[in-house]
Amino acid sequence: MTAIWKTAAGGEAVLARYREFLKLWPGEAEPLRVPTAQGETFVIASGPKGAPPVLLLHGSASNAASWMGEAARLVQHFRVYAVDMIGEPGLSAAARPLLASHVYADWLGEVMAGLGVSRAALVGISLGGWLALEYATRRPDTVSAVALLCPGGVGRHKNILIWALPLLMLGKWGRQQIMRRMAGGAPQPTNLSPAAQAYGAFMDLTFANFRPRTEVLPPFADAELARLDMPLLAILGAKDVMIDSAGTRERLARNVAGAEVVWLPQAGHLLIDQGCVVDAFLQKALIP
Repeated sequence: MTAIWKTAAGGEAVLARYREFLKLWPGEAEPLRVPTAQGETFVIASGPKGAPPVLLLHGSASNAASWMGEAARLVQHFRVYAVDMIGEPGLSAAARPLLASHVYADWLGEVMAGLGVSRAALVGISLGGWLALEYATRRPDTVSAVALLCPGGVGRHKNILIWALPLLMLGKWGRQQIMRRMAGGAPQPTNLSPAAQAYGAFMDLTFANFRPRTEVLPPFADAELARLDMPLLAILGAKDVMIDSAGTRERLARNVAGAEVVWLPQAGHLLIDQGCVVDAFLQKALIP
């Protein structure tokens, strides 16, 4: 555990707060623990059993709590499985095998098998978007649809360390400035709900104690993207400071037949309030 946390006590504090957030999960939530070769994987399941299955894959330095807003909508139509990715600040194993391997696709396949899911839609953000593509390009027959929010591995990755490292040395204020740039540079709203403020404080606690991945996400070749013959949606922010979103848009349009792209001119890497867009896409793709 200590490998991904700056201190054991800091990790415990983050996970304790995370468990409190999970109590607020929309609908009747069922916590599950799936054994895999990489260690135990935590999944929170909700929504009607027998409905089309949808796996939610969070971004780096995050966990299933980041999907609570979207899940409130998705559980009305789908059986939703929010997966804590291994090696991230959730309740799954701390294992971090190399991204440039088949291991993550194998791991997610084990998770799906453990859930009794043979085919599912994948919804991923950033690192989770990379994972969705990694799995879908290797096992397309087991994926019914893919929805991506600022996915990694398609457009060129930008070097954010040049400006982020100095800000990290400035404590909480510096971390807040990083999050502001990640969101597209807009000033933070002053009328945030208590729930939004609580989640913001939780994210700050996470970034203060977690050791994020430094490994560059392996890029997908054109031939790999061309394997994606299932319905695919990508939501991209034009002001993304981490990924060349214009490059992502161009490569998906060129290599993935029928890909739908939602372009948000004022958005950055952190995309919010996209649950209705994802839900509408999945309903069209999965429900006759």
